[in-house]
Amino acid sequence: VQLQASGGGLVQAGGSVRLSCVASGRSFTNYGMGWFRQLPGKEREFVAGDSWMHATKFADFAEGRFTISRDNSKNTAYLQMNDLKPDDTATYYCAAARWGSGSEVAEEYDDWGQGTQVTVSS
Repeated sequence: VQLQASGGGLVQAGGSVRLSCVASGRSFTNYGMGWFRQLPGKEREFVAGDSWMHATKFADFAEGRFTISRDNSKNTAYLQMNDLKPDDTATYYCAAARWGSGSEVAEEYDDWGQGTQVTVSS
């Protein structure tokens, strides 16, 4: 599938942002989805995952603040981020893997979106 991420922008600390990831090319009902982020000069890191059977998992820093969801009728996945902190400033990527588990391992994903920038000001 082709993925298009959007929804990033500039937000104040404590604020919220919802990222969207639209899949095209085929239905993503059978796809596990993942969200990753990359901070400047750092490795890409796992944020949240949603398996094709809708089991979710989160990185420790995201637990309790972020939620992951999807609307299969719209072929769209979402990452709702609340109580944002300046340390959350990064480029956020969505990724998909057919029959995926929502893994925290980036290499298990086949398709990636182009990334959307989130900047959190203090």
